[in-house]
Amino acid sequence: MTDLTLMTSASDPASVLPSLALLSHRVRVLPMDAASLVKMPESTVLFLDARDDLATAKTLCRLIHASGLSTPIVLILTEGGFTVVNSQWGIADVVVANASPAEVEGRLRLVTERGNMPSGVQSNTVGAQDTDGLIRCGDLVVDTNGYTASLHGHPIDLAYKEFELLKYLVQHPGRVFTRAQLLQEVWGYDYYGGTRTVDVHVRRLRAKLGGEYEHVIGTVRNVGYRFDPPEDDKDDSAARANAAQG
Repeated sequence: MTDLTLMTSASDPASVLPSLALLSHRVRVLPMDAASLVKMPESTVLFLDARDDLATAKTLCRLIHASGLSTPIVLILTEGGFTVVNSQWGIADVVVANASPAEVEGRLRLVTERGNMPSGVQSNTVGAQDTDGLIRCGDLVVDTNGYTASLHGHPIDLAYKEFELLKYLVQHPGRVFTRAQLLQEVWGYDYYGGTRTVDVHVRRLRAKLGGEYEHVIGTVRNVGYRFDPPEDDKDDSAARANAAQG
C-alpha cells in the first residue's frame, strides 16, 4: 500500500482519476494551491490534477522543486494536455484521467521505484547542476537556488526574466529553441506578449555577459536561439563521454 496525495480543485475528487478508488492505496485529497504543499507528508506520491488548469499545475511543479521537495509528481491530463507538458516540468510521469486501474498501478509502481527525475539535472555533462543548484559553464556560474549568476567571480546584474532565460538556455546546452518555445517556457504559455520580447531579453543578456561570453547565446537563423558552451567545457564533456564509453 502506497501513500498517495491527490491535489485538485474539482468539487468531486473521485471523478478526477476514477481508477484510484479501485486500488488499495491510501489517498489524501488536498486543494490545488501552494498552501497545500506544507500539508503533504514527506513520503507520498503526488497526483496533480492538470486537466483543466495547466498553468496552476506547472506553477506547483516549479514550487515543489524550488522548495527542495523530492516528492514524485504524476500529472493527470486530458489528451490535449500532452501538447503542452514536457520534461521541464520536472515530473515523474503522466497519466490520462480515464486510465485503467492496471495502468495507474503500473505507472505508480515505476514511479516509486525510480523516484522523481527533475529535468535539467545531468551528471558529468555541460550544463549539469550540482547539489547546491550551481550550473558551471567555464567562468559562468548560474545559481538556480539563489537566482543569481556570476562571471569570473563577479555577480551579473540580471532582471528576473533575464535570469530565467539564461538559466533555461544553460540547462539545455546545444539545443535550439524557437522564440515561441522560449516564450512559453520562460514567460508561460498564458503570456500574451509577442516573441519580440525574447529578442529584447537575449540582446540584454549578451550585453551583460560582455564581449568574451556574449557568443554563448547563439542565433540560429530563421529558427531561434541556443546556448553554446565555452570550448573548454565542450572538450571536457566530450572527454568524459569518451571515457565512459571506453
